[in-house]
This record gives sequence, structure tokens and C-alpha cells, in this order.
Amino acid sequence: MNSTFEKLTPVVLLLARIVIGYMFLLHGTAKFFEYPMSMTGGNGAVTDPMMIVGGILEIAGGLLLALGLFTRPISFLLAGQMAYAYFFMHMSAETIFNPLANKGELAIMYCMAFLIFMVIGPGKLSLDAKRSA
Repeated sequence: MNSTFEKLTPVVLLLARIVIGYMFLLHGTAKFFEYPMSMTGGNGAVTDPMMIVGGILEIAGGLLLALGLFTRPISFLLAGQMAYAYFFMHMSAETIFNPLANKGELAIMYCMAFLIFMVIGPGKLSLDAKRSA
């Protein structure tokens, strides 16, 4: 039974990378192109420099993660971005241990997902694996 799950590992890592990378990319496209929704309430693309940097990381990082290219370093960078997002954009002294109240649970989940990819890598079905072969 255990070997069945081990055989599925490359496919599950591929699917997880693609889905997480795509969802993360959508945060960036929402900031810059208001697609699939606006992050500014329909007032055009973001103008805050921190949001611009975040959007660039989300688009580029999401694409690289989905492709499995430079997975470990990009995952490290994106985990840091999401830690910053939680601690400086969502958390307050009153809600430090309540991410549901400060709406920071998604930032924490992304941070943990990126840390997992940083540690275990992209898997066999990735451009990183092709490059090292």
C-alpha cells in the first residue's frame, strides 16, 4: 500500500505545484490587470509600491512554481513574502493567534505550502528535474 502512494508522489507534486502556482499567479493578475477580479475595487491597477512588488512576485513566482523551475529558491522567496504579508498586513496585537479574525489564513497557508516545496523540491515531473538530468 505504501508503495502505491510513493508512485503517486510525482503526480501529486506536479498537480499541487500547478494549482498553487496558478492560484498565486491570479493574485498578481488581479493587482495589475484586474483579472479575474479587481483588487482595487475597479479603480485600475495598484499603485502602492509594495503591492507592485508583491504582484510581480506573484506572477513570476506563480509561473515558475507551476513549471517547477528554480522551485527551491522561488519557494523560499515566496514563503518570505507571505510571512511578511501575514505579520505586517494582517496581524495585529489582538489577532496574532487568530488568523481567521485578521483574514490572514491564506497568507499562512501559502507560506507553509511554499516552505514544503522549498524543503522537498519540485518532484520528478518538473523543469528543475529535466535541467539536472
